[in-house]
Amino acid sequence: MKFLKFSLLFISISSLAQNSDSLMLRKIYDFYLTESKCYKSLEVLCKTIGPRLSGSKNAEQAVYWAKKAMYNAGADTVYLQPCMVTHWERGEKEKCEIRFSKQKSTLPLNLIALGGSVATPVNGLNAPVIEVKSFEELEQLGEKNIKGKVVFYNVFFNPKNIRTGTSYGETVKYRYDGPSKAAKYGAVATVVRSMSSSDNDSPHTGVMKYDSTVSLTKIPAFALSFKAADLLSENLKKDAQLSLYLKSNCKSFPDAPSFNVIGEIKGSEKPNEYIITGGHLDSWDNGEGAHDDGAGVVQSIEALAMFKKLGVKPKHSIRAVAFMNEENGLGGGKAYGKEAEVKKLKHIAAIETDAGGFTPRGFGVDTTAGMYQTVSNWLPLFKPYFITYINQGGGGADIGPLEKLGVPCIGYEPDGQRYFDIHHTADDTFDKVNKRELELGAAAIGSLMYLIDKYR
Repeated sequence: MKFLKFSLLFISISSLAQNSDSLMLRKIYDFYLTESKCYKSLEVLCKTIGPRLSGSKNAEQAVYWAKKAMYNAGADTVYLQPCMVTHWERGEKEKCEIRFSKQKSTLPLNLIALGGSVATPVNGLNAPVIEVKSFEELEQLGEKNIKGKVVFYNVFFNPKNIRTGTSYGETVKYRYDGPSKAAKYGAVATVVRSMSSSDNDSPHTGVMKYDSTVSLTKIPAFALSFKAADLLSENLKKDAQLSLYLKSNCKSFPDAPSFNVIGEIKGSEKPNEYIITGGHLDSWDNGEGAHDDGAGVVQSIEALAMFKKLGVKPKHSIRAVAFMNEENGLGGGKAYGKEAEVKKLKHIAAIETDAGGFTPRGFGVDTTAGMYQTVSNWLPLFKPYFITYINQGGGGADIGPLEKLGVPCIGYEPDGQRYFDIHHTADDTFDKVNKRELELGAAAIGSLMYLIDKYR
């Protein structure tokens, strides 16, 4: 009988807790959907400051914008955490055209230099093209077929993958590693099909790396738009002797000083234990960085406002982090992780939002310290708000250094079907973000932070 009474009491207490949490999540969502400054903040970041490539004046302006925005959101303290960042500049717009072997006409193609690429010679370069579909094919062709040519990596996103991020992961190696692998066999430049399945004429930039263990030669590297890649491939079938003219004006500079921006609400019970959410403040220079990752920055900042406006006094210290230099160096993420390691800062959880401001779908949660088991138990609380899954395994680039320190890491996952249509393009602009989708995502993140703070 005593056991039965205890069981009934436990069930009753659990039910009351779930009901209390359900009511609180409703309040949190109501705040985000009626009072949130997310969308307005994103408009200011995108339209007043604009592109924010690491090392640029715009990136510097964004740091001080974020500091002010965090104080306005209710942070008790805002820190500027120093970090050294990659400084690369694109320079004058790139040029590209097909030059046919059997006629005097030319065909311009839309392309963009990859981040970190060296420039072409001042007058550009003109060379024959060889198309490859894999690194294995590149190796088989060897120096005798590749030397003196432009290597064209014509590799498509796999449309069979339901998760577009999987397709990105399969193809991005041709952007990142392709130039050095081609230079090994004497190529003079590389062009790669943009990392997207969107059949448009907007080229996608992104970082690449020269690997001196593969080749000491650095060659110019570009991405063609989807349509431009189609045109090049089609014309190569008609005219195998055509050449490609390429011109770029980019330049690398010594690493530059910059900052992460950290807004903090001090914990009432455990002020030296931290729960953080963050996105990256830098963006590529060809768009406004709205989805990548202005959305993640404003969602993170708004978590501070939620705790303050609803009068929730967190037990742990709550941090919003605007990381710098995610796109082409991870200087900010490394600096944050290094300070956490040196000062032995205890992080209860780290959430990253860097997948766009689209409709929320779920979270990816790693299993460190039992975090996955804890969070997965809350799925019924999130289901009314379109969070349909909590998967095992998650994190992000900027919180990766924390993961190595044993911090439970969580990745916020919105619907990704449209993300790689605009990722790293001139189309990543404020008008592509839906206000309600952005706010629902911010509410999901804020709610998860509330629950972690309450129960961990």
